[in-house]
Amino acid sequence: MRDLTKAEEQIMQYLWKLEKAFLKDIVDEFPEPKPAYTTISTVIRTLVTKKFINYNSYGRVREYFPLISKEVYFKNHFKHVVGNFFSGSISKFALHFANDEDLNLSELEKMKSLIEEKIDKLKKENE
Repeated sequence: MRDLTKAEEQIMQYLWKLEKAFLKDIVDEFPEPKPAYTTISTVIRTLVTKKFINYNSYGRVREYFPLISKEVYFKNHFKHVVGNFFSGSISKFALHFANDEDLNLSELEKMKSLIEEKIDKLKKENE
């Protein structure tokens, strides 16, 4: 799966939120000053070419919808980040965040709790 540019990802975020949308609906999601319709239309055509979105035609008007869910895109993007920056090691990735000075005790405890829950679930599945 190809990566998205910042502009493409922003439009995908709006489409994931809206589920289906006409060009006008997508433009309306942008904060002021809104980009030109032609700019957004160009990015949308690229997303269609990349097979991230498709559309239904109603005369000359198109209703766009995502072909890839936010979850699927995030999972693939996350694998790419872990592969490129942490040599494919999830534990190195987790350690990076555990060593982050911006994390407070509460956030670290929440991470620990989530990991312990996952460990318990996997142990039960393997029994």
